[in-house]
Amino acid sequence: MPDVLDEIASWLATARRGVGFTGAGISTESGIPDFRSPGGVWTRHDPRKLTFQRYLASEAVRRQAWQMRMELWSREHAPNAGHEALARLEQLGLLRGVITQNIDGLHQQAGSSVVELHGTMRTIACLSCAASWPHREVMKRLEAGEQDPKCTSCGGIIKAATISFGQSIPAHVLEQAHEWSVSADLLLVVGSSLVVYPACDMPVAAKRAGARVVIINREPTPVDHVADAVVNAEAGPTLGDLVGRVEALTGPPAA
Repeated sequence: MPDVLDEIASWLATARRGVGFTGAGISTESGIPDFRSPGGVWTRHDPRKLTFQRYLASEAVRRQAWQMRMELWSREHAPNAGHEALARLEQLGLLRGVITQNIDGLHQQAGSSVVELHGTMRTIACLSCAASWPHREVMKRLEAGEQDPKCTSCGGIIKAATISFGQSIPAHVLEQAHEWSVSADLLLVVGSSLVVYPACDMPVAAKRAGARVVIINREPTPVDHVADAVVNAEAGPTLGDLVGRVEALTGPPAA
């Protein structure tokens, strides 16, 4: 592993249009469970029952979705070493920012520029009017006993500003993520299983456009064959190690 990390560090140190691409695996070290691994969220909640259409049609489904939200987001989470490492690479001028499948807002909290493919859980919005609230305000209503909270302005259905199964990613978000991918000279994929479209296609598109592709994930992915380097390891320690090696090559950023 030291040899491959040295090679990746050398690529990062010379990148001018690098882009990070992250999935749930980068946030597990912050205490946020992932979705597909043993013990993950989808082993306890069936995603087929939580589509956007079912959410609109069924109070029981909304109650289940809010219960899952309470399970995942009842406490605050902080960025970990992986988030901070990607923000540091951006500060060094080697990454443009991060495309993320995550909805936790931890990249922004760490200081990265971010394209959020699947929206954000940090905002709750009414589906009928323009009202919205910080998620903590709605969490307090759930903690007080509400099971299917409604809009306090119009009484409509409210939902986290995330992309649920059955919802389309907004076109402008997809366009920005694609533009970042195909204009990158290095795509650093971290903590993504790369099994969900369109996320799984972005490393392929980046490679076709001439970028180096690096994948850091605990398990192999279906896209490993397009990568220039694959590291099966934990995100935080690996990225922290990489940043140390990059800084040894580049020195501190210009003031």
